[in-house]
Amino acid sequence: MIPKKQHVVFSNIIIEFLLLNLSVISVFFIKNFPFEAINFVPGELITLLLIFNGVWALILLINRDQDFYISKGSRKKIKSFILSTFMFIGILSTIAIIFKIEYFNRTTFIFPILIFSLANIISFSLFQDILKRKNKAAYESSILLIGIGKKWKNTQYLVKSIRDQGYGIIGFLDDFRSKNTIEGLINLGKVRNLQAILENQIVDEIFIAGGALSEKAIKEIIKLADYKGIRVNIIPDTPILPGSTLKPYSLDGLTLFQYRQTPLDNFSNFFLKRIFDIFFSLTVLILLSPIFLIIGIIIYMDGKGPVFYTPLRKGESGNVFKCYKFRSMSICDNPINGTKSTVKNDPRITKIGKYLRKYDLDELPQFFNVLKGEMSVVGPRPHRVNLDKDFRKIVNDYMVRHYVKPGITGWAQVNGWRGPTLTKEQKRKRVWHDLWYIENWKFTLDLKIIFLTVFSRKTRINAF
Repeated sequence: MIPKKQHVVFSNIIIEFLLLNLSVISVFFIKNFPFEAINFVPGELITLLLIFNGVWALILLINRDQDFYISKGSRKKIKSFILSTFMFIGILSTIAIIFKIEYFNRTTFIFPILIFSLANIISFSLFQDILKRKNKAAYESSILLIGIGKKWKNTQYLVKSIRDQGYGIIGFLDDFRSKNTIEGLINLGKVRNLQAILENQIVDEIFIAGGALSEKAIKEIIKLADYKGIRVNIIPDTPILPGSTLKPYSLDGLTLFQYRQTPLDNFSNFFLKRIFDIFFSLTVLILLSPIFLIIGIIIYMDGKGPVFYTPLRKGESGNVFKCYKFRSMSICDNPINGTKSTVKNDPRITKIGKYLRKYDLDELPQFFNVLKGEMSVVGPRPHRVNLDKDFRKIVNDYMVRHYVKPGITGWAQVNGWRGPTLTKEQKRKRVWHDLWYIENWKFTLDLKIIFLTVFSRKTRINAF
């Protein structure tokens, strides 16, 4: 699942959890009205809510079809709504039995629960419509089909599945058909026109009918897609490109192969990482708020200029965002079009800035970027826009870094590959470590990187 869709699913799940908790609390208090008849204290209610949320999260991550949140198919939505209602009733009934809550033994208890469950479903649908209007681009991600000429009859189901998942198909490239349109799709030209299409249109994913193209053509498409940071999916019936980078997945029952599938494409992993980012960042910002205040006062007193420096950086899916940093230089590079990298003993670095940069304290405001969803605690470090272009010329698959959110710290940094990137080796080594992290992500790896960031001396190499 591409990042756009993962963020949509995550937002919907958070809304669902909030509504479900409101439903639980409402049921408890309405069933116990008037309030003096309540036979449990608030602490017990909190315990019940924690158990409820834990069970619901476990079921969500193990069995729930996350495509439900983005699918246009009404049958799948109805099935998921019914499943949600029965899960809701079952969990509350189990909690009532375990904690011996007597009023749940009444024969009427199922009706208010069912009413609140249905109300939750209606409210959830309304919230989902609001999210669609606010983030229309995420719900209408763009797909490009390539090489469907000889395989068209076998891809009808694919097209239906793609549209049912909320994707839009901008058109197809084909060397065998001369028609301008077919089955409602626009013929955008020959396969050789791919580079021009990617330069002028937004494409989130490419689907290749592998059996209709030569091995050379497929490899060229993948090479160009990597250069642009675009995901590639291959429709089966091709004997080439075997190995660990080509893994099968199911799209509404249809088996496809995604090139460069990563652990964070799995929504359970994405969900775990995002929840950790939120709680870790909140903890840091709360505990270190006095330090933020002290650093801000010292920077203000040390010299003229703003406390914060907000350069533009490239993030997930190539999106540009403002990266928050404590100002550590008397003269900062242009936040938008900056091209000048920091060098050792840089005369622009202020007295306080020297210590901030040495111990990475200037990066602390980036926890606000993490809360906003622009960054992660751990991931490839975000680069300047012009540096992105420079790296891409040297390392073809550099843009694969944008499959995930950039991080405050990363695998390259804790292995000493930080600071200047003047040579080709420095560029390649940094990118190699970033790609290794993306392809081998584990939650325990993130914890290891955080530990090494704080305690490893290698992390301080080239810190100036």
